[in-house]
Amino acid sequence: MITSKHELELYLAEDLRANGIHGSWNWRHAVSPTSQARILRWQRSLRRLEYLTTQPPTPLQRIRLAVLWRLHLRQAAVLGFTIPLGTFGPGLSIAHYGTITVNTRARIGANCRIHPSTTIGATHEGVPTIGDDAYIGPGARITGDVRLGDRVTVAGNAVVTKSFEESGVIIGGVPAKVLRSGVAYEWRH
Repeated sequence: MITSKHELELYLAEDLRANGIHGSWNWRHAVSPTSQARILRWQRSLRRLEYLTTQPPTPLQRIRLAVLWRLHLRQAAVLGFTIPLGTFGPGLSIAHYGTITVNTRARIGANCRIHPSTTIGATHEGVPTIGDDAYIGPGARITGDVRLGDRVTVAGNAVVTKSFEESGVIIGGVPAKVLRSGVAYEWRH
C-alpha cells in the first residue's frame, strides 16, 4: 500500500514510465479518448485510492473517498478490470482493456506488464506471489499457492498451478513448464 505522498508520486511516475511515457502526468492524459489514456486514468485513480485509504479520514475526505471509489469502480467495469487495491507494485503496465481478474490477496512486484483475459486467482491452498519485472501474456491463468521469481515471462494462455521461483525463465503450456531458462523478455519501453 502507498502510505505517503512521496510514494504516491513514485508509483505514478513508474506507472507512466512503464507505459512508455517519459515525463509527468499532463492535461493530455486527462482528456485523451485513446484506450491507453483511459487505462492510465484508471491506474491513476487506483494509486490515489491506495494512498487515500491509508490516511486518517476527515468527514470531507470520507465524502471525497466515496466519490472517487464509485468513479473508480464504474470505470473498472467499463474497462473490464477487477484489480483490488495494493496488489501491484510500482510500474504497472496494462497492455489493453479487457477482462483482468486479480485476487485481493495476490501480490505482484514492481514493473509488471499484464495483458487481457488474465486471471491471478486463489485456491484453497493459497494465492499467487509474483516477483519483479514480470510479463503476463494474454489469457494466462495463475492460480493457487504459486511463487514466480523475478523477470518471469508467462506465455499467452499458460495455466500456472505450481511455483517457478528461478529468475529469468519463460513458462508456458497447460500445465505450465519452463520453456526457456536464463532469458527474460524485455517488455519495458
